[in-house]
Amino acid sequence: MTKPTARSRIIDAVVRCVDRGGLKSFALEDVAAEAAVSRATIYRHFPGGRQQLVEETVAREVANFWKELSDEVRPLGSIEERLVVGIMSAHTRIAQHDLLQRLIRSEPGDILPPLVSADRTLHRLVVGYLRELLARESLREDIDLDQAAEYLARMLLSHIGSAGRWDLNDRAAVERLVRTQFVAGILAPEASGAAGLRHTPSV
Repeated sequence: MTKPTARSRIIDAVVRCVDRGGLKSFALEDVAAEAAVSRATIYRHFPGGRQQLVEETVAREVANFWKELSDEVRPLGSIEERLVVGIMSAHTRIAQHDLLQRLIRSEPGDILPPLVSADRTLHRLVVGYLRELLARESLREDIDLDQAAEYLARMLLSHIGSAGRWDLNDRAAVERLVRTQFVAGILAPEASGAAGLRHTPSV
């Protein structure tokens, strides 16, 4: 098993410190003690200090979240089915992430800026991922692949963050959402629903 690098140990230490006392209370001394490194080592890896530590910790956790999600949907067939399962799983994971929910409730002013910064990076990753999936699908003749990937990424991230009127715990509802709001104008008619999703009448 590969030994964790000093950089990864420091970020792990930040997560534990924040979990214990929140974003406002942790200091570099706490992180150094938790990671068993010196302050000089922290500054060598994170010259921006505390702010950089928070931003890169959030970025890593967001990247891990997306990797786990993409691994979960990888065995599935069509982009439509991956979107359905991905939306439902992401919604559940976020709702059950105790630390994230606690920080959003108690320290929104501190957690939201690094989340927004990480979201920009995530958006680029999601666009690239969806573009690869769309390239394997039958699209409508007038569809631009890059624009379609951008649209789906925005839809996916916005619905994961705020479900609106849709019940994201209800498989049939999420299937309707994906079929009518996500892919209806992108996939060729014969491709939409080809993965065997249940076709419940739209509401």
